[in-house]
Amino acid sequence: MAFTRATGKHRRPSRIQRGTARAAGVAALATTGVIGTVAAPAAFAAEPSPEQTGLTPVVTMGDTVAQQIDAQAVAQQQAADEAAAKQKAEEAARKQAAELAERAKEAAEKAREAKERAAREAERKRLNAYVAPISGSYVSTSYKASSGLWSSGSHTGVDFHAASGTSVHAVGAGTVVEAGWGGSYGNQVVIKMNDGTYTQYGHLSSTGVSVGQQVTPGQQIGLSGATGNVTGPHLHFEARTSPEYGSDIDPVAYLRSHGVNV
Repeated sequence: MAFTRATGKHRRPSRIQRGTARAAGVAALATTGVIGTVAAPAAFAAEPSPEQTGLTPVVTMGDTVAQQIDAQAVAQQQAADEAAAKQKAEEAARKQAAELAERAKEAAEKAREAKERAAREAERKRLNAYVAPISGSYVSTSYKASSGLWSSGSHTGVDFHAASGTSVHAVGAGTVVEAGWGGSYGNQVVIKMNDGTYTQYGHLSSTGVSVGQQVTPGQQIGLSGATGNVTGPHLHFEARTSPEYGSDIDPVAYLRSHGVNV
């Protein structure tokens, strides 16, 4: 009896088709991991292993690349954090340096102002100070001493012992109102003091200032001598309430009232 070969949709797959299908199934199982947990039937013994398919090396390579990328990202983030921290530290250092510089500037300005104030105060004190008309000297003839040597009958000032050529100083700050020959006083200088009083320096061998000149305490205004009505070299010193003769006041008390010890 003859057999007829099946055709159409009921035709049995060929050996090549069956092998292809099995290979595809193995690949699918290897991908999902099932092939690693299920014991392979004897029919699969001759099929290629998962390693031979090339899939496992691809998965392993993917993990390595991911780790490298993660490590690179961590390193980049760490570098960025370090750079930010460094920039922050540099900005803080610049800010601190600027603050220190500003404080130093303020301190220097305060020190300068204090120094200027001290200098002004020292100058004010110097200008308001009084000194003796001749340094290291003494009164040789007192105020109001009686003698026929003076037209008024008494001494209108005091005499300071001094050899000719001794430096004569302004006793305080003021303005020169007379400088030159003064009759019986010989060469003289008269100064209007800043407090409104007047001082006179007579019998000078020479004068060193001129009318209208401003003088300061201790400034040299001439040299002592023996010009005018004298018996020897000395300095005649008077304190007055006006520039005129006859307005004299006690010159020793005047000097002492301004702190001069004579």
